[in-house]
Amino acid sequence: MYLTVEETAEYLSVSVPYVENLILQGKIRALHDSDGAVLIYKDQFKTHFEQLEKYRKLVDEVLNEPIPEDLDVKDED
Repeated sequence: MYLTVEETAEYLSVSVPYVENLILQGKIRALHDSDGAVLIYKDQFKTHFEQLEKYRKLVDEVLNEPIPEDLDVKDED
């Protein structure tokens, strides 16, 4: 499925100029149809969202890890 620049910006929750800048930098692949419209293949973002989900899980694990007791506190006289 192909998206327009505006639909892609909404899908990624970013601004339209940011998407246009990513296209110009070559970070997002885009096609130009015969009418001059820019089309972006939606599935190229699949791995991006998978990596975001893995990162969120990692952050949750780190934040939910219990804080170990400080051993020096028990040794005070």
